Amino acid sequence: MIIYGVALLAGCFMVGNLIGDMLGVVLGVKANIGGVGFAMLFLIIISTWAQKKGLMKEPEEQGIKFWSAMYIPIVVAMSSIQNVAAALSGGVVALAGGALAVAVGFLLIPVLAKKPPSAEVSAAKPEDKK
Repeated sequence: MIIYGVALLAGCFMVGNLIGDMLGVVLGVKANIGGVGFAMLFLIIISTWAQKKGLMKEPEEQGIKFWSAMYIPIVVAMSSIQNVAAALSGGVVALAGGALAVAVGFLLIPVLAKKPPSAEVSAAKPEDKK
C-alpha cells in the first residue's frame, strides 16, 4: 500500500530530525544539524535493503516516489528560512560541518561506486575452469 511508503518516509524523517537535534545539542548549536540529510540517507538505505529482500513492492514505492517529487521544493522552502549570515558568524561549527560533509562524501564515493559482479560473470561454466 502507498501508505507504507509514506510511513517509512515519516519514520526516517523523525529519526533523522532526532539525530540532527541531538547533534546540535552536542555541538552547542541551537539548531537541527543535518536532520533532513540523515532522514534521506536512512530512507535510501532502508528502501534499498527492503527492495533487495523483496519487502518493498510497487505500491510502497509509489508513496516514496510521491514525496521524492516533493523533496526539492521542500528543501528550497526549508533553506529559505535559514539565516546563513548568522550561521557563519556563529563560529567554526558551520565551516567544520560543511568541510566534514564534503570530506565524508568524497570518502564514500569509492564505497558507493562498487558494484557486485553481475550474474553472467560469476556463473562460469565448469569446462571454463580448466
